[in-house]
Amino acid sequence: MVPVSGAPDTDPFSRPYWEAAARGALLLRRCRDCGRAHHHPREFCPYCWSEDVTWEEASGRATLYSWSVVHRNDLAPFRERTPYVVAVVDLAEGPRMATELVGDAAGAPRAGMELEAGFRDGVPVFGTPGARP
Repeated sequence: MVPVSGAPDTDPFSRPYWEAAARGALLLRRCRDCGRAHHHPREFCPYCWSEDVTWEEASGRATLYSWSVVHRNDLAPFRERTPYVVAVVDLAEGPRMATELVGDAAGAPRAGMELEAGFRDGVPVFGTPGARP
């Protein structure tokens, strides 16, 4: 397994996701049978169990669903980032995704706020539209 930038170790299935993230693109999986998109990427549709799923690039737009501020984490590299905001966002394409809020969004999160994907070390993070992570 080869790490891609700051991303987790990859395997043959997840490699396209992390390579796209390293290029600044967020990928989802979409089922060709039921038409629903899902995240996290898996080899089958979690709704209808079809294995006829494909990669597609997401718009990067989302709204904030929920969040929590982490004040203590003793694991590297997270201990240097505290406090940080862990969030669940609703992607424009439908799925929910766990992520980190950055920038102004992290300073004043509110449910329903509009967000946009950015990438830090090859990992998707979300902030206010137009802001850089």
